[in-house]
Order: sequence, then structure tokens, then C-alpha cells
Amino acid sequence: MIERSVSIGILALLLVGCEREERRFRETPPAASPPGIVTLSPLQPGPTVIAHAVRGPYEYNAYAMSEGKILFGQFNCSGCHANGGGGMGPPLMDEEWIYGGEPENIFSTIVQGRPNGMPSFRERLSNDQVWRLVAYVQSMSGQLSKDAEPTRDDDMSYRTSEQRTKETRQKASFIPSTSER
Repeated sequence: MIERSVSIGILALLLVGCEREERRFRETPPAASPPGIVTLSPLQPGPTVIAHAVRGPYEYNAYAMSEGKILFGQFNCSGCHANGGGGMGPPLMDEEWIYGGEPENIFSTIVQGRPNGMPSFRERLSNDQVWRLVAYVQSMSGQLSKDAEPTRDDDMSYRTSEQRTKETRQKASFIPSTSER
């Protein structure tokens, strides 16, 4: 009898200590956006500016990442990025990122667009939606924690699910323009 009450007590403590992800269905958009211009080179006029790392608000929110995955499909990002593997646009699943793989760089790329094909989505997406896309894009390359990953697609088995993506670190990459080749 004592063993049973001890077992129930331990079980109750385990259940109370278990922290689940909080799903916030009506979330207020993040107030702070990254700076308007992300530097691509350490060269700049004047004194050195100390860069502060910006973390995406949805790095540990699987629900927001899943919504980013839906936006990725709805805005036909796969048309250029080929489900993250690269096509006409650069791959999103490797460790080489032309404009940087940090959350603020990905945010700026989506909002401002980039030369040679990446359109600006400034007028089409809210900041909140862009941050959800940023979280999903980061999950594609294995940058985020595996315990907060978007849901997998059971209808298409074109690649392994995001939960099984090998963790990578980004490297700066430079692709010369066609005139420099």
C-alpha cells in the first residue's frame, strides 16, 4: 500500500514537472523587427559597430514552424528553392548561406528580397508571418532544436523529415556574378 502511494506521488511529480509547448493561437506579432539593413561585409565607414545577435521569436515553437511550413508552400517558395534542396534559388538545407543564415539575415532576405531573383515580400507578409517562415527555414537546415520541429509531410516522401535533419552551422558563401566568372 505504501509502495503504491509512493508510486502515485512520483508519477504526480513527473506529470507536474513535464513542460509542454504552449500553443498560442492568437499571438501578438513580435514588436521588434531586425534592423532594416543587414551588413554583408565587415567593411564600413566610421567606428566599428557592435552587432547584437537577434533571435527569432519562434525558435522553440513547433506550431509556428508548422505555420511557416504552410506559408512556404502557399507562397511557392518551393518553386525556386525546390523544397529546400536548391533549384533556381539557392538551397536552404546546407551550411553555405550567401546572405547569412542568422535569423535577422533570413528575415531581411524575405522582406527586402535579393538581386538575381529573390522577390521582396514586404507588402505580402506581416512581420509575424515572416518570423514564422524564418523559423521554418532554419529548421530545414537543422539549425534549431529537434524538440521543436515542424510536422512532417506524410503525403510526400521526397526527403527525410525535419526532425531527422543533421545539425549544421552556416558558412559565409560568395557566388560571383556572371560578369566576374
